Amino acid sequence: MHIPKNDLPVKIDAPGAHARHRPDFGTAAGTLAGEYFTLGAGADLAPLLAGLEHDDCHSAHWGYMVAGSVTVSYRDGAEECCSDGDLFYWPPGHSVRVESDAELVMFSPQGDHGPVLDHIAGKMAAG
Repeated sequence: MHIPKNDLPVKIDAPGAHARHRPDFGTAAGTLAGEYFTLGAGADLAPLLAGLEHDDCHSAHWGYMVAGSVTVSYRDGAEECCSDGDLFYWPPGHSVRVESDAELVMFSPQGDHGPVLDHIAGKMAAG
């Protein structure tokens, strides 16, 4: 299955953050969502994850950095930088800070990541 980026439904649309999320995009150890994110430099997801268990994202992600760079912080204190052209796997228990305008494609277990995105969208709506 494939889908053009612009046909992915918009889940988050805000200044500096645009997320497209396609549930039921395949199965591999559960049902996966296909996602395309654009994130502005300086965006930090940590405050938006506050209130979730451990205040971090509890979904795994497999993906590809199309452009830009992000720093991924893990619950154990480790950090790593992902830059354009990198394939990645982020296990549950992480947060992301955007170092330079980024575009990334991710595949995430929809049962885990959908509620995280809903939480983020709710925090953004609350201001």
